[in-house]
Amino acid sequence: MTGVTVVEPGTEQQGRQLWLTLLALSMAGMVVSVQQTVVIPLLPRLMSTFGVSVSEVTWVFTASLLAAAVATPLLSRLGDMYGKKRMILFTVGLLVLGSVVCALSGSLPVLITGRALQGASSALIPLAIGMIRDSFPRTRVMMAIGVVSATMGVGGSLGMIVTGLIADLTPSHHPVFWITAAIAVIAMALISVSTRESGNRAGGRPDFIGAVLLSAWLICLMLGLSKGNDWGWGSGRVLGLFAAAAVCCAVWVFSQLRLRAPMVRLQLLVGRYSLQANLASMLLGFAMFGSFALVSSFIQTPSSAGYGFGGSVLDVGLYALPSTVTMLGASFMAGRLSTRLGPAYSLALGAALCAAGFGWFTLFNDSVLHLIGSNALQGLGFGVGFAALGALAVQHVPMDQSGIASGINSLVRSIGGSVSGAATAALLTSITIAGTSIPSRRAYVLSFAIITASAVGSAVVALVSGMMAREVPGVG
Repeated sequence: MTGVTVVEPGTEQQGRQLWLTLLALSMAGMVVSVQQTVVIPLLPRLMSTFGVSVSEVTWVFTASLLAAAVATPLLSRLGDMYGKKRMILFTVGLLVLGSVVCALSGSLPVLITGRALQGASSALIPLAIGMIRDSFPRTRVMMAIGVVSATMGVGGSLGMIVTGLIADLTPSHHPVFWITAAIAVIAMALISVSTRESGNRAGGRPDFIGAVLLSAWLICLMLGLSKGNDWGWGSGRVLGLFAAAAVCCAVWVFSQLRLRAPMVRLQLLVGRYSLQANLASMLLGFAMFGSFALVSSFIQTPSSAGYGFGGSVLDVGLYALPSTVTMLGASFMAGRLSTRLGPAYSLALGAALCAAGFGWFTLFNDSVLHLIGSNALQGLGFGVGFAALGALAVQHVPMDQSGIASGINSLVRSIGGSVSGAATAALLTSITIAGTSIPSRRAYVLSFAIITASAVGSAVVALVSGMMAREVPGVG
């Protein structure tokens, strides 16, 4: 094991260093979260620009989540092996590169490629949580993890606001990505000068075969879901894709069980304490990313369809403001709440608030006031819930596995978001207004009901987890 010396706890110099580290990691986490949602308000415009269908343009969003699902556990493992600061800088570098590719893109395949590179930067969040757990005093770990974790939701809302402001000035999607690249460069510079390596290094070798197998079964699954309506759910091609996904998944699981140092330690995925945290994360990720895409499309649907608000891309961003405000407020109290209640019960509370917000808009979606109210409630829930998830993911694992444990939690959240994007796109494509390709109100209501149920499921799983563990508040 190779350790890196840090300043002794309790000194004024270390206090300043810790706050600088938290600032740098929070800013980087914010930028990474922004890239996840920055394209969502643009999807209707991109459909027209490239002349593609809903299921095809959804890959601009889904590609980022798929890349996150594969890259997060792999880069988290590399962070445990070679140093978290080094891999954090690498992930932000991928974000810069992906943003430049998107900014220069003139076709849908190139844009999707850039989005995949951007998505790989999502590994930063678990790497940052691992760095915090390595370097922060025990009494401040919960607070710091809560702040960085909360940036996931806040950044997601800010991404849509930034896109809306820019799209109101230009019909091109390119400026959005130039701005993302510039902010990522600033974040990289801040991390370089404000953070230090800490903790021990784990041994072993990276599992690239596991990464390939994970990519294979996820891509087959998502492609089958996205093409089901076009090719037919009972067609040989769709059934073949689902069969290939099942086979690749089985081989992947077998490989992870056989390897001494696998990409994903399955005991951290389905262990006694990990299973509930990961299942809750997947369900909440399904709800969050599904809601972002659905709300954006609903707002921009012309009122002549019998629903929708006929809004612009800018309106999508403006309607996200209440969620951003409540999420920011929740992020400041989330760490203290997790310390008081314990991460599992805090997550249950956050997911329940999200479910209430989704349920509100499922039942009442004919007024902008209902949208604003439900968004505000969702923001409060996501601010509390995601902050608690960060702590819950690493609460019961050894210090030298905190990076990969957090990475696995992010992996399942990204898988949930990927499935949500593909599934809701399939629903909107299959249930349309007669004689048109416009989704019907029933398609949206059904989609919102599904993500409401997903958030309820996350709350129930988190509550059961807290009751089973009889957890003592704090980080274990």
